[in-house]
Amino acid sequence: MFIQDAFAEQAPAVAGAGAPPGFESMFFVLALFVVFYFMMIRPQMKRQKEHRKMVAEIKAGDEVVVAGGLAGRVARVTEQYLAVEIADGVEVKVQKSAVGQLLPKGTLKSI
Repeated sequence: MFIQDAFAEQAPAVAGAGAPPGFESMFFVLALFVVFYFMMIRPQMKRQKEHRKMVAEIKAGDEVVVAGGLAGRVARVTEQYLAVEIADGVEVKVQKSAVGQLLPKGTLKSI
């Protein structure tokens, strides 16, 4: 009346069964990581390297744009800070890492 013990049969062999189970999903995750590395991580590291180089080369007299949008001429450079002259006699102290862009000489003529 009740079903007796059932025994599953062994699954038939599949062509190319040399790969362990789950290999396809592991390959997909690995391929996805490689794509993310070349599309996102590597370009970001390159931009960071260029920014560090730009910040290290800033000297007095350079014209810069700070991350907040202020544009001015660098008056003094210390280890971690810059004194940026934004108008005649008006200086703002900013961190070196806050510099967003180095402008070509002569861009700011009013200072």
